[in-house]
Amino acid sequence: MRTTITFLIAVCLAYGQSKAPANDTINRDQLQADLYFLASDAMRGRLTGTAEANLSARWVESRFQRLGLKGAGPKGEFIQTFGLTKSSLLAKNRLALLSGEQVTEAKLLEDFYPLFFSGRGTSKGSVVFRGYGIHAPNLNWNDYAGPVLAGHVALVLTGEPGADDAKSIFDGVVTSIHSDSMRKALNAQDHGASAVILVNPAGGRFAPAARGYWPKKPPHLERYALTPLADRLRIPVIEVSAAVAQTLLGDRKLADLAKQAERSPSAALNLNRTVEIQTDLERTVIDGRNVVALIEGSDPQLKNEAVLVTAHYDHNGATAEQSFNGADDNGSGTVALLEIAEAYAIAAQQGRRPRRTVIFGSWDAEERCCGPLLGAAAWTESPWWPLDKTVAVINMDMIGRSEEVPLGGGARFNGLKRQTAESNANAVNLIGYSYSADMRDAAVKANEFTGLTLRQRYDNNKSNLLRRSDHWIFLNRGIPSLFFHTGLHPDYHTIFDRPERIEYPKLERVARLVHQLSWGLAEADSRPRMPAKRAIPDPD
Repeated sequence: MRTTITFLIAVCLAYGQSKAPANDTINRDQLQADLYFLASDAMRGRLTGTAEANLSARWVESRFQRLGLKGAGPKGEFIQTFGLTKSSLLAKNRLALLSGEQVTEAKLLEDFYPLFFSGRGTSKGSVVFRGYGIHAPNLNWNDYAGPVLAGHVALVLTGEPGADDAKSIFDGVVTSIHSDSMRKALNAQDHGASAVILVNPAGGRFAPAARGYWPKKPPHLERYALTPLADRLRIPVIEVSAAVAQTLLGDRKLADLAKQAERSPSAALNLNRTVEIQTDLERTVIDGRNVVALIEGSDPQLKNEAVLVTAHYDHNGATAEQSFNGADDNGSGTVALLEIAEAYAIAAQQGRRPRRTVIFGSWDAEERCCGPLLGAAAWTESPWWPLDKTVAVINMDMIGRSEEVPLGGGARFNGLKRQTAESNANAVNLIGYSYSADMRDAAVKANEFTGLTLRQRYDNNKSNLLRRSDHWIFLNRGIPSLFFHTGLHPDYHTIFDRPERIEYPKLERVARLVHQLSWGLAEADSRPRMPAKRAIPDPD
């Protein structure tokens, strides 16, 4: 193995690529020592909003400080605090279908329920069908084209067109950001709607799903929305059964309208039905904490641009009986981030800083349901560094094991082929590769020092791995981004994801690869390009 690595380094030097300074200081023993602390039983799974999560944030902050890095905040602070909003169901939730003097009352949790991010209040208006409720100018899709119907109640389908079409403009078979129900509600509000009614065109058993959405006992992992977005949403938002939607549609068939909405953006269709909706929710806000540091670039001009290296530190917490330690998810990425930051600090002490600034982002609330990766989203809503000056994002999430997909693994492995850990022992998944050829090529070049197998296979896969970590937010902001991920395994999101099961030599190699890539991007004469529209890759 040593002979092979020496040969690879010689080849790289011959072609003009130099090894990133202090890359060899990224050390498996230090990774292990850090991870045995961060993913210990005492840290109780680092659930956002708990004392242990706050301790984790302070620990990352202290490590950044000891390295001599700068806090990325406007006053040099390291911790970015942001709000997360949850809701509880109160008594006065109502849906009434009005027809002249006749009033038909729908039953809560049988016919309808409010969405947890809904505004609180009452709305009365005529119902207008708006297809999937999507406004995506870059895809030439707008279900709100035409005259604005101020004050109407928008009836909108859940999901997105072409959900099972590998060639769909909406990210193939990956569920795109346009399917997000909160995004749809904000779209409707921006286009004048006074309320939103969502319906699943596939139907299904509505009442059990409704009761599961609002269980009598709050679940271990409660739903949260990013507070700035929740605060923007003022109108009632509910979901109704297919039967209720069909009543609103009258002679028109829900299935027929859904088929039409699959093919093209919907024209406004006034259903000549009036409803009155009241949503009654109590909101509670907790704090999330991102930890962000930087090392300033050396070039007078390029230092105003930044490469962002990221990993989320939160996990799924603990119950009275057991702890979800989250060693791989994502203690592995967090400790790798610290080692990469230390390599930059050591190089700076030796008088070697990259031309561009490098930012190290340790995100909170990646695991919190049900928003789009809430800590990273909080950063993009209120960034301490301009997004248009962020040239690239490299995200690490679960980089300490080898992908293992068992037979009959269940919904967690949906879309993934059966494979053994042995078959992936030298492999890491490169996700987001189809968005920027420059980023993909830079990763391949950086890997010449490491010799890992870079698997490029999940950008169009039903597993939704493309959108299941923090890089996703940045891709949807038009920033070239890559996600390094050694794969799911049977211990994923279980109590068995513990530090003694991590493959530390492999974790060291992946961390060195990410460091090499980040240094190359920070040194490059030009920033990586990201086409406005990508070619959807064929699914694996």
